Parts: sequence; structure tokens; C-alpha cells
Amino acid sequence: MSSKPRNASRSRRRPWLLPAIIGLVVLLGFGWWWTQRKAGGEESAYRTTQVERGDIRVAISATGTLSAITTVTVGSQISGQVTDVLVDFNSPVKKGDVLARIDPSTYEAQITQGAAAVASANAQLAQAEATLRNASADYARKAELGKQQLVSRGDVDAARAAMQQAQAQVGVARAQIRQQSASTQTTRLNLGRTVIRSPVDGVVLTRTIEPGQTVAASLQAPELFKIAEDLSKMKIELAVDESDIGQVKAGQTVSFTADAFPDRQFKGVVEQVRLSATTANNVVTYPVVVTVDNTDGTLLPGLTVNAEIEVSKRSNILKVANAALRYKPSEEEMQAMMAAAGEGGAANGGGQRGSISDDLPAIAAGLKLDAAQQAAFDETLEAMKKQQAERMAAARSAASQQQGNRVFGGGGGGMRMVTMGGGGGAMQAQMRNRMRDRFQQQFAGFRGKLSDAQRTQWDSAIDALINATRAPLYLLVDGKAKMVMVRVGASDGTSTEIAGSIKEGDEVITGARAASSSASSASTPPRS
Repeated sequence: MSSKPRNASRSRRRPWLLPAIIGLVVLLGFGWWWTQRKAGGEESAYRTTQVERGDIRVAISATGTLSAITTVTVGSQISGQVTDVLVDFNSPVKKGDVLARIDPSTYEAQITQGAAAVASANAQLAQAEATLRNASADYARKAELGKQQLVSRGDVDAARAAMQQAQAQVGVARAQIRQQSASTQTTRLNLGRTVIRSPVDGVVLTRTIEPGQTVAASLQAPELFKIAEDLSKMKIELAVDESDIGQVKAGQTVSFTADAFPDRQFKGVVEQVRLSATTANNVVTYPVVVTVDNTDGTLLPGLTVNAEIEVSKRSNILKVANAALRYKPSEEEMQAMMAAAGEGGAANGGGQRGSISDDLPAIAAGLKLDAAQQAAFDETLEAMKKQQAERMAAARSAASQQQGNRVFGGGGGGMRMVTMGGGGGAMQAQMRNRMRDRFQQQFAGFRGKLSDAQRTQWDSAIDALINATRAPLYLLVDGKAKMVMVRVGASDGTSTEIAGSIKEGDEVITGARAASSSASSASTPPRS
């Protein structure tokens, strides 16, 4: 009975509790809104992405047609009527198997006629030889009598001439025999050609004759059959655009699909890059031959395929979205970044641009240097960095005196890549040559301590480093943009390989957020 009045009196003594709770909730909500507004304002300045470590696969797309590696067209060297056709489409054949026969009666009759001609020539030879023997004996008698002056000299000369004519007749008869024998042999060959045989092991793809059809072989051999030699190995002839052909090399992996088997992907290898270019509608393409293993017999000759040639695959490398390479800050932001780089001075070895010397330790690590070689490298690298710092300080001092100049050139957005040396092609080549000469001079002592294999590897790596394509990349560090120069490598159209003064997880600017978006989000208070 007494507890109810006690609770009522307690409630009357704390009328401020409910308003205090409401006020606390409102205060907490306002604090949360202010924090989100501030964070939103900071985040809205730039859109960013992270530098990732992964793989990049670069592939070239092309179309082509499947065919047998070797396709043999079987024709006829003689004319005549086809009497038998012993194979059909898809028939497997072995080398020497009879495919068809042509009526041989004409050639058999010619052989009989030739045999008779040879027999006639033999008879004429026998007659000529008998005449020669008689003429030789007559000349011998008259020559003996002429020595005794019993016959005139004219009779002796006439007997000699008769003997010589008989000898010539024997030669003619023998020549006629050889001629008739050769003609008969030609006829025998043509008789053998009335039987059409397979020149290879394979499968009959096409057959263009029927029994009773007449074959006329006049100017060229008519096509009777087409035989694929071996369908367990096939080829694709791809038409690759001229802009991509420089990246295609023998031995590269090819993956392709065919509309007949949409759920399967097949593999092949680039066998040959042919030099015979084809131009159609002002588009130049080059044939690329790809060999394919078709042991299971799934693929068929004539299928159209869509292929991808894997021209490059980079594993476990740093990569960034292509949008980061397309971003270009305003002139004011560039000046602010250059000012920040100037404050850093030579402490960072040249500020935001980075240095080619940053990549040299990795190259040296791959050479597996001994202690003496490593000491020589470290000494040369330290001297090189000192010279670079002095040059960069002088360049910044000269640049600060040029008011109103745009930093790194002006104009337009888009992906902006530069090669070592900048400018036109001739200037780039000159700059690269000067840099190569400077490297050779600075590292001459170090190179002299390397073995032949190490020296070759070093020179190759330095050439690749000097000729590398470079591009500016803008990092987001403590809410501010900072430019670094990176080497650009392979790209798959979405991401690009990069290397330089960056690491995995770095925040890279891909664009600036619209000011209206951040203002809109900041002007909308949260509901309590």
C-alpha cells in the first residue's frame, strides 16, 4: 500500500530525466553527423584505387578456319571414262589403295600396236644388217683387186660408199626400235595411270566423280578426290591485324572456341608467322598458322574459330587500374605538388619524379654478386645518386625562375605516357644514347668485375630500363596528391603493369570527385 505513493513521489522529484536523455541522443546524433560530414568531405576530394599484386595476361583476338595440316588433291593425268569408284566421303585410305579406275582399253590397244611396230623395226634391222654384210664383203673383194690394179679405183670407191650406206641403214633400224620401244613404254605408263591410287594415308574429304563419267585431262589434271593426310593434327590459319602482328611469335599459346562446340575451349600453339600480307578494304592482315592436337577427333575441317593468342603473361607483378594512368591533375595541383617536392629537396633523391637508379639494386640482386662486386656496385650507385641529386636541385632552381610555365607540358587528359628522353623520336633516341653512354662510363669499373654471363645480363637489363615506357602516377598521401614516375609494362585493357617507387596497397588517384556531390552530402543532416 505504501510502495505506490513512494514511486509516484520519486517520479515527481526527477522531471529532468527524460529531457536529458532526449538531449543526449540529439547530441550523439549531431556528433555522428559531423564526423561523417568531415570524413565525407575528405573522401570526396578524389576517387582512388589501390596498387595490387597479381597477374596480367595480354591476348590478341583473331578469327580463322580449321583445316588439315596436309591436304592432297588427287587428279588424273590421262583422259578416259571412269569405270569404278571404290571410295566415298570420309573413307579412310592407306597409301597405295585404289580409289578409282579409268577404262584401259584404249591404252591396251596402243600397247599392242606398239609391240607390232617394234617387231617391224626388228625385221628392218635384220634386213639392213644383211645388206651391210653383203656390201662389206663386196668392198673387201674390190679393195683387194684394186691393190692388184685389176679393177678401177672408181669401182673401189663405189663399193666403199655402198658399205657405208648399209651401215647407216642399220643405225636407222636400231633407232626405230628404240623409238617404238619408248613409245610403248609411255603407253604402258598411261595404262598404269588408269588406276587412281592414294598417295598418302588419310581420309577422303571430297569426291567429284561418279562411275561412267568421262575425265578429260588436257591442260591440267582434273580434281577427282581431296584427301586429308592426318586429322589427329590440324591447323588454323588466323588473320592477325598489322597493328598486333609484331607481338606474335612462334611458340605462343593459343586458346580458341568453335561455334559447333560452344561449351569447350581448345588449345593450340603458334607454328608460323607468314610474311605474305593480305589487304582487304584498306585493312592489312598477316596469316598466322596455329597447330592443334585433335587426337580425339572432335574438331572438323572447315570450322570457323575465334582465337586468342597469348602474347604476354606477367605473374606476381604490381598493377593498377588504367584509370589511374589516365588521370591528370589541374595546373594548380601540379604546382602544389612541385612545391611540396621542392621542400623535400635532395633528401628523397629527386622528389616526386623518382629515379632510374631506384631500379638498379633489383637488377644487381639478380646477378648474384660476390662481395667485391657488391662493394663496387654500392660505391658506384652512391656516386650516381649524388650526381642525380645535384642535377635535380639545379633543375628545380631553374624551373622556379620560369613563372607561368606549365609543369610537364600541358593540354588534355587521357593516358599520358612518355619514354625516356621525351620529345620526338630522334630526340628520344639521342637521349637514350646519352644515358646509355653515361651508364657505361659510371659503371665501367663495376662491369669490369663481372663475368661474361653477368655482363650480358646487366647490359640487357640496362637497355630494357632505359627504353622503358614511363608515365606519371598520382598517389594519395595524407590527403594530398603526390606524383611519382613509374615504368609501364603489359596491359590487358583493364589493368597495367607498373614498377618504380610504389608498393602494394598504395592509394592511387583515378579522378576528382564532383564538388556538388560532397556539398549535397554535407548539407543533409541526419535524422534523430
